[in-house]
Amino acid sequence: MHTAIAPSFVCVLTALQYVSAIDVPLKAPLSWDEASEKARNFVSQLKLSEKIGLATGSYGSPPFLPCVGTLAPIERLNYSGLCMSDGPNGVNRADGVSVFASGITVAATWDRRLMHERGLALGEEFRMKGIHVLLGPSTGPMGRHPRGGRNWEGFGPDPYLAGVAMSESVSGIVANGVQTSSKHYIGNEQETQRVPSTRDDGTVIEAISANIDDRTLHELYLWPFANAIRAGTSSVMCAYSRLNQTYSCANSEILKAILKDELAFPGYVVSDWGATHSTVNFAEAGLDLEMPGNVTGSGIPCYFGDELLEAVQANNVSTKRLDDMATRVMTPYFRLNQDMDFPAMDPATGPTFLVTQFGHGSPLARAYAEVPALDVRADHARGIRELGAAGTVLLKNVNGALPLTNETSFALFGNGLPDPTIGSAFVPPRAEDVPEGFEMGALDIGGGSGSMRHTNLVSPLEAIRNKVNALGGRVQLLLDNNEIAAGRFSTIYPTPQVCLLFLKAYASEGTDRPDLNLQWNATMAVESTAALCPNTIVVTHGPGVVLMPWANNENVTAILAAHYPGEEIGNSITDVLWGTVEPSGRLPYSIPMEESDAGPPILILPENTTNPSAWTEDFVEGQMIDYRYFDASPGQEPLYEFGFGLSYTEFEMGESLNARLVVDSLNRYANKSMGIEPGGLVDLWTNVAVVTVNITNSGHRAGAAVPQVYVSLPQDTTPQGTPVKVLRGFSKLYLQPGETQQAKWELMRRDLSYWDVEEREWVIPRGSIYLSSGFSSADLRANTMITNG
Repeated sequence: MHTAIAPSFVCVLTALQYVSAIDVPLKAPLSWDEASEKARNFVSQLKLSEKIGLATGSYGSPPFLPCVGTLAPIERLNYSGLCMSDGPNGVNRADGVSVFASGITVAATWDRRLMHERGLALGEEFRMKGIHVLLGPSTGPMGRHPRGGRNWEGFGPDPYLAGVAMSESVSGIVANGVQTSSKHYIGNEQETQRVPSTRDDGTVIEAISANIDDRTLHELYLWPFANAIRAGTSSVMCAYSRLNQTYSCANSEILKAILKDELAFPGYVVSDWGATHSTVNFAEAGLDLEMPGNVTGSGIPCYFGDELLEAVQANNVSTKRLDDMATRVMTPYFRLNQDMDFPAMDPATGPTFLVTQFGHGSPLARAYAEVPALDVRADHARGIRELGAAGTVLLKNVNGALPLTNETSFALFGNGLPDPTIGSAFVPPRAEDVPEGFEMGALDIGGGSGSMRHTNLVSPLEAIRNKVNALGGRVQLLLDNNEIAAGRFSTIYPTPQVCLLFLKAYASEGTDRPDLNLQWNATMAVESTAALCPNTIVVTHGPGVVLMPWANNENVTAILAAHYPGEEIGNSITDVLWGTVEPSGRLPYSIPMEESDAGPPILILPENTTNPSAWTEDFVEGQMIDYRYFDASPGQEPLYEFGFGLSYTEFEMGESLNARLVVDSLNRYANKSMGIEPGGLVDLWTNVAVVTVNITNSGHRAGAAVPQVYVSLPQDTTPQGTPVKVLRGFSKLYLQPGETQQAKWELMRRDLSYWDVEEREWVIPRGSIYLSSGFSSADLRANTMITNG
């Protein structure tokens, strides 16, 4: 989303009082039905203009400045309004907050507990800051294009893994009484031309259209949204882009037919900031709330507000529809008891927001009194440190180069080591102006609305230096990647026992990555370092897929993909390097050998395009992205496959994969008599089979195994385009040396079904459904089958 430019109105916050969420016992959420009834009663008391105010950001009174999105209060009914804020990785543009790990790091943990605990901590910080709505989590984009600028915010290209992460994140956040806005719905897979543009002659060139067939939409891109809805997400944010030639926020097929009817979503649909382009079409298609709405000076037109009022008065939008919009907006507010003892906004939020956006010299910032921020971090650094380590993937480890043990002489190389020289936050004027990000400093989070200000940051340089000093060792430094790439190592003497090279790749909202390479002369830096040092360990911090043409260099003894792990970046990687924590991360994507195998390219058209609808792309690959693409492409192999990751110990899997049905028979169609709830037909979420296999730690250290189970539907009784296999279960088992545990997966009806486009429902195919289990998508060690007559 874009951040609306602050309006001319200034609201001084120094007199506000806040209530700590920790000190207020939280009430359990109401049922959706109970909350909806309270919302209907509330809406029945509203004037027409007040109903419009619930469908339009900041309509009816001056906006509450520090919130990126607001709803005006209705004082006569004791409704204090609504505050929305970015983002999926922590409270954006705020002080006294934590910078949490990115979504792709969370996915790399393959750990439900850590996913949920991160959600709990996020919800706590938003609540204590007085923010009602967290604009996240994100599962769009999923990563059809590995170069997508916002892939790092989401949970990767596999719908099952992303769905689990969405579910755990949403449930954790709402447990603290904070609303979630799951985004960006749907097919929002690139930043390039995500919004319409206007030529010099006034011609409007429409935003890119993702043309996706119904089956691919359901089985791939919609899947994790269904998880979010079932977990209780309050709202769904529709995307900037178009889907099948219609803007997502005006697409009645995806908003009404799929989201609200098929998935029984009871909450509200909110536009991304500026994603609304007209009034009647958008309102009638299913958009419930326009953001940022009526914000003077934002530069973003408002199509609801007065225009919606006129449309209702002219009966172009029905009063019934308006009541539905207002009721949907209010339902999560009552469901999460936000009408009871919700903390007021931290008074430091205003000045922090304004200084971050406009600097100390802006008139708006000078109008605010500078007050200390409420510190809401509690002990969240501990969890960030743990998750950052757990999301680190060990890709190569020759002759036990890691963990480090008795080494005392180190060289630390690379511009990803120190504190960022740009300060506590990277706030470029436009993302496309700095596609490579900042040159010098640790990169623990990406850019855009999902980025953060650092209240505290532990750099790799700080953490490693403290560790080596405590061990009585020596550290030599060379941070300039240009010097490293050129092989100018005259300052390094004696030759160290270990060379640790830290590389990075930046990604941000607003622009797509120019390529999949690590930046700042990374490849030459590896080659030069490896020529000097026969024990070169490479650590990468990046947004997901990065090419590693140097991976097979014999002097590169270990590779760690550490993603964007948040503010404890240094402590997390140090814990892994010295084996305080065993590297239990696994890839939530595949790393190709060449960019040509990385999936469909980003669509880029000439700047002088004159056809208003030229930006359109057919998703002809269907579901065949990432490991599904490699499965469907004989002879094509990734460098490192989906689900892969090494450990400091070894694991074995039993040869016997056992599966048993827990229902009398596998009926082809879901039992509609069981009803429908948020997330879809109840029967789709019914467990129909249990799969088990034994996992043994056969090594000499304790560690965590990540066994995975894949489902292969019969090719002869399913339509063309069925993937060879799809992930449908995973576990994370911590095992002592010699210990054996049973991995157990409960498969739901939806896990064994495909979307029938003719019947428009989920169907379990006839024939043999094969189940396979292993430690990655390419390392499958046990199998069995279920026969559906």
